[in-house]
Amino acid sequence: MTATTAAPVAAPPEPHVKQPSARLRAWATRAPLLPALIFMIAVTQLPFVATLVISFFDWNALYPKARKFTGVDNYQQVLTDADLRHSVWTTILLTAAVVLVSLVLGLALALLLDRRFPGRGAVRTLLIAPFLVVPVAAALLWKHVLYNPEYGLFNGLLHYVGGPQPEWISDTPLLAVEASLVWQWTPFMMLILLAGLQSRDHQQIEAARVDGASDWQIFVHLTLPHLRRYLELGALLGSIYIVQNFDAVFTITSGGLGTANLPYTVYQSFYQAHENGLASAAGVLVVIGSLIIATFALRVVSSLFREEVSRA
Repeated sequence: MTATTAAPVAAPPEPHVKQPSARLRAWATRAPLLPALIFMIAVTQLPFVATLVISFFDWNALYPKARKFTGVDNYQQVLTDADLRHSVWTTILLTAAVVLVSLVLGLALALLLDRRFPGRGAVRTLLIAPFLVVPVAAALLWKHVLYNPEYGLFNGLLHYVGGPQPEWISDTPLLAVEASLVWQWTPFMMLILLAGLQSRDHQQIEAARVDGASDWQIFVHLTLPHLRRYLELGALLGSIYIVQNFDAVFTITSGGLGTANLPYTVYQSFYQAHENGLASAAGVLVVIGSLIIATFALRVVSSLFREEVSRA
């Protein structure tokens, strides 16, 4: 008796499901971000485009019907006017001095906080506090509590030891503004450099100590090369913010005594002289300078991320 085996029944073909294209999947992924992108463009880019357009007009707010297209005349005036050139030089000097001094002090404080000692957490919190103060409040603090010749802390201490009683803002106006900004931005530099110090290869440092290297040699040959990227990042980010600083100049000196930087000059042209076109041209130049610095800052941040990924 022969056994017969039934032929296997073929399964019905599955319905063909059309897979979404790669472009459709990409749009589906990005769709939730579109409202935020549209809002950002509306809030930031459209006002800048309007400012750019106004910068090509001779436009005084007191005579709105007399406005006319002048091309790049406003930019030529910004770059050739003596007062505006002086404000550009003041901006460069103020930014360079504040960034360099803040970096040096921030590095010293970061090296201090990298060591273990009792109360390090409290000291770190106190050192960060100046960066958290509202800029206008910080400028008012320096102007009235520290610099005031009658009741200020500085002259009070000098009077106690029998020293002179200088007019801090009148005698050294630019230095007075720089000191307040250094006090406020040193904690920012300290945080960046402290993060760099804590990312060092401690085994390499211990090996250098075993080989007889001194603390100074370790600092010069190991710590500083490792911190180079962090120093660059702190300098670039600090420059972006300090180039645009307005609060300290406006509050401490009101732009007088040779302390008017470019942002204050933009304010003066727009709100006091009502020269909308000239103020817009100066503002566009500030934005372009900030974008150039920001481009270098982004490159440094990208290189830091690549180094961290390769190290991991």
